Amino acid sequence: MLLLVLAALSLVIWLYLFFARGDYWRVRRSLIQHGDPLPAHVIAVIPARDEAEHIGRAVQSLLQQSVRVHVIVVDDASSDRTADAARRAAETIQAAERLQVLTGKPLSSGWTGKLWAVSQGIEEALKSDPDYLLLTDADIMHGPSSVADLLAQAQRENTDLTSLMVKLACGSVAEKLLIPAFVFFFLQLYPPAWIRDTKAQTAGAAGGCMLVRPLALERISGIAAIRNEVIDDCALARAIKRSGGHIWMGLTNDAHSIRPYESFGEIGRMISRSAFNQLRHSTLLLIATILGLLLTYVLPVAALFSGNFVTALLGLAACLLMTISYLPMVRFYERSALWALTLPVTAVFYLAATVHSALRYWTGRGGAWKGRTQDIRE
Repeated sequence: MLLLVLAALSLVIWLYLFFARGDYWRVRRSLIQHGDPLPAHVIAVIPARDEAEHIGRAVQSLLQQSVRVHVIVVDDASSDRTADAARRAAETIQAAERLQVLTGKPLSSGWTGKLWAVSQGIEEALKSDPDYLLLTDADIMHGPSSVADLLAQAQRENTDLTSLMVKLACGSVAEKLLIPAFVFFFLQLYPPAWIRDTKAQTAGAAGGCMLVRPLALERISGIAAIRNEVIDDCALARAIKRSGGHIWMGLTNDAHSIRPYESFGEIGRMISRSAFNQLRHSTLLLIATILGLLLTYVLPVAALFSGNFVTALLGLAACLLMTISYLPMVRFYERSALWALTLPVTAVFYLAATVHSALRYWTGRGGAWKGRTQDIRE
């Protein structure tokens, strides 16, 4: 009887997710459209720490846009000649005059490392009075029309923050299993339709590619307003939306992350760095998340093997809705439709990574990135 009730509850959850959560799973509705923007002065700011392997391609992709872009790279105490790699990349395509490399200052108390570097880049960029700032990462390779499409979108809808979830690497077995689900879960938490709805409180952004108006930053007292945030992209989106700004987030096929995650351990650590922070370090929210993931993704499969016809039928209906909703994301990542059946297994992996994140926080180890530890329990 208990399994029957839980199976019915799981189906209700999937009916809500499928029909009433902003159509987050309809990938095509969130894809950015190509456009021809009005002229605008755009300066890209790239925080970079030990990114010599990737920074060259990222810089060249921005300097070779269909619209003119200036680039500021903030070298955040790199040990691998990141700055030289950036300069060499610009020189190779005869665009050195549009690249500026700053040597980052020592990390200031109360700031996360990335935001401290970003703040220095923004401070320098504002001296040139840009119309827009493009905040992007050192491992993002932008297609030739990527910035033009962002500009056109921002101008078309008069947005203060326009961001794109770039396409993540999806080549290894671990990536094929976990990366499409990562984007799927993100959109489930932050439905793009709700993000761009000025009447909805939902605010989210994708930190790898964010086009922001300087006036929007000024209204929130600058990037310092979120200086200690670990999930800085969504924090920035919240601050701008709360200040009355208009935000938009979508997907793209034209900008890619060139940072591979070859193993399950690498992806697990990436999730673990911020998962418990997302839950505001709340034990109650952690418990609710664990139960919610089990009820939503695991119980429908268990119900199929319950031996009770009605329970199995409820589980089958929930599994069908789960698979149908995940399939567009699997297709977006150009994977076989069979991968859509793996979502319950993937959810268990994310559950374990979230628990691991909490354990690291409780034991004072926090999340590590590039030799720095963040989100430490005080």
